[in-house]
Amino acid sequence: MNSNVTSLRSWWTVTGALLAGVAVITGAFGAHGLPDYLQGLYGTETRTVAGEDILAWKKYLADFKTAAEYQMYHGLALVALGLMANYKCGRARAVAAWFFLLGTLLFSGSLYLLVLTGQRWLGMVTPIGGMFFIFGWCSLAYTACPCGSQRAPAEQLVELEATCR
Repeated sequence: MNSNVTSLRSWWTVTGALLAGVAVITGAFGAHGLPDYLQGLYGTETRTVAGEDILAWKKYLADFKTAAEYQMYHGLALVALGLMANYKCGRARAVAAWFFLLGTLLFSGSLYLLVLTGQRWLGMVTPIGGMFFIFGWCSLAYTACPCGSQRAPAEQLVELEATCR
């Protein structure tokens, strides 16, 4: 395996592992440190969700937990993409990885900031991150799909092994 593939694999694996580790930390913070803070920040304010009024601090606590959850999913996806560098070389894998990273920063990052600062305009950024997640998953599917190849799988594997050295 050449050094470019090794360094790219390492970079995505490390980045994904760090995102997953931070997701554990933010999840723990959301479960243990955040409820009292949010109750103090929002008091008895309410937000309407699906036609029902709920306490703002409860809605934002759920949003924070969603951010941590999606960060974990996509951190693990980056680890998988890093490990795939041994088996599948290609631009689509790198595109998927960048979409996952940017999606995490925009989706989870905007939710974390919205919850902690109360700046509701940040909610407009969240769907952009969600679209990047979708693009990332589509790119990953393209990377893994043998679609469109006219060669037998054994021929593809020999070529792939030669390309990735």
